[in-house]
Amino acid sequence: MTVRSSLTIVLAAGEGTRMRSSLPKVLNPVAHQTLLAHVLAAAPKGTGTSLAVVIGPHHRAVAEEARRSRPDALTFVQSERLGTAHAVLAAREAIARGVDDLLIAFGDTPLISAETFSRLREPLARGATIAALGFRAADPTGYGRFIVEGDRLVAIREQADASEEERRIDLCNAGLMAVDGRRALEILDEIGHANSKGEYYLTDAVGIVREKGWESVVIETSEDEVRGINTKAQLAEAESVMQERLRKAAMEAGVTLVAPETVYLSADTVFGKDVTIEPFVVIGPGVSIADGAVIHSFSHMVQSSIGRNASVGPFSRMRPGSSLGEGAKIGNFVETKAATLEAGAKANHLAYIGDAIVGAKSNIGAGTITCNYDGFGKHKTVIGQGAFVGTNSSLVAPVTIGNGAYIGSGSVITRDVPDDAMALERSQQTIREGGATRYREMKTGGKALEKKPEK
Repeated sequence: MTVRSSLTIVLAAGEGTRMRSSLPKVLNPVAHQTLLAHVLAAAPKGTGTSLAVVIGPHHRAVAEEARRSRPDALTFVQSERLGTAHAVLAAREAIARGVDDLLIAFGDTPLISAETFSRLREPLARGATIAALGFRAADPTGYGRFIVEGDRLVAIREQADASEEERRIDLCNAGLMAVDGRRALEILDEIGHANSKGEYYLTDAVGIVREKGWESVVIETSEDEVRGINTKAQLAEAESVMQERLRKAAMEAGVTLVAPETVYLSADTVFGKDVTIEPFVVIGPGVSIADGAVIHSFSHMVQSSIGRNASVGPFSRMRPGSSLGEGAKIGNFVETKAATLEAGAKANHLAYIGDAIVGAKSNIGAGTITCNYDGFGKHKTVIGQGAFVGTNSSLVAPVTIGNGAYIGSGSVITRDVPDDAMALERSQQTIREGGATRYREMKTGGKALEKKPEK
């Protein structure tokens, strides 16, 4: 079977003045991903596909976001805003290269799906010239109406031009359209601007196709999927729909969400099997959670990795660059940043671990702080395997705590502690070589301490 080629043009030149923001509209986020990124992620990709994004003048940030989201994206500038057809023709160079299917989408419809793009293309493969996306509006006021005869679309009538009968139609124009790529330029070049605004409307393409005796059809989708974002209130509505989608997908994949409506997810969150998320958890961008992990209530994580059977929270914060190994634990009021806790390591309460590596099976006591910033730069703390750091300790980086070392409560560590050494003072004057082993033997009547009790 021959693969049909496609060009997707995403119109993203709008200023978004109704958003009351200096940020270009398509750069506003839903589920920690820009509106534009959502649309580009859904657009066709792979063999035979190409992608163009039409931006406004001086919208360098939009061009950068397009390339970040889809490195294959070309960008074109619409220097004047003269309507949707005019915007599409800003990418004339890309259209002229020739494709089977030309897809036209908008950068402010973040809920559009890859499946809908595929459905729009199907009629073209069967000989239609245009497939326009429509939806049944709960309140059609303000939307263009689809005028159909049988199963053919014959016109798109704007609200202002519609008759009373036509205004009662609830099948509305979503704006997205698929056009036969071999005829696209011919159709677009015939669109005029004889209207009250003097603009070139893409909707006029349907009338031109009809006059030529070609076929236009309608593909229906849900109103939610084609929500356009023009205000902060609409942005919040789209966020709500997206969160519901993400939660549903997570639960269908086997994640336990104890109170789904209280959990906030990101579009790129990755879950393993048998993960449990308790109520009131916020998962920001760049988070992966492996099999069997439990995220307890009121925890917040961003750009972090949580290993198999690890435990987070309650009331924990994982900042960018944090990583928990298999079975590792951070508990209530523990904050991590650019920190790795290896397998079985634990910091059960009241600690800050930043710019640090905590070795396997080490214990970090309550009130412990890695003092990573000296007022000028960040420095690293390395804690070896099986180390024990007592409560209210300050580890002043750069510093290394050796394997099996023992740091007594209230210590301020300013220089390296060797393997199996013991530091018990509040200054760095007393480090006893091998002291950790002798201390453990003393506490256990001469026997090696096989397992220290959890804090």
